[in-house]
Amino acid sequence: MLVLLTVFAVYISYFLILILILLKFLEYLLPLIFRGGIYVPTKMDKIKKMVDFLEVRPGEKAVDLGSGDGRLVIALAKAGAEAYGYEINPFLVTLARKNIKKAGLEGRAFVYQKNFWKEDLSKFDIIVIYGIFHIMKRLGDKLKNNMKENARVASNAFSFPLWKHVEERDGVYLYKKNGRN
Repeated sequence: MLVLLTVFAVYISYFLILILILLKFLEYLLPLIFRGGIYVPTKMDKIKKMVDFLEVRPGEKAVDLGSGDGRLVIALAKAGAEAYGYEINPFLVTLARKNIKKAGLEGRAFVYQKNFWKEDLSKFDIIVIYGIFHIMKRLGDKLKNNMKENARVASNAFSFPLWKHVEERDGVYLYKKNGRN
């Protein structure tokens, strides 16, 4: 009986050590997984509408803020833009880069693991965002002060509360910087 209890105690110790290691691992992993906003991929038909709506011209520079798996970056590059994505989640960045490679768009589409709040957006002709209501005022302020003249902004589902959109189609708001926004 004593041998059985000793073996049981050893297994319990190993189990507790394993649990502690797992918890320590999750302590570092979970913040990486859940950094940034919630990942809600834009449907492909909506992406096509957005790209058409933006009237992407070859040679323009476009950026997707919170680019997720890169699907909009890929669509913008296919339309002729030099397309960039800023995504904070490292797993989504890896997936986006894989999708770009699979689409054969390396050299025209790029996704970086970066926080778009810290980036200079003044070099882009097109900015797209699928944000959420509580960031839109702050993002509008950032863009107002850090956006190229005549740039176009498309916001999926959420509008900028202090900006007047030029047009709205199927829940996508189009804005143009012309000194009034």
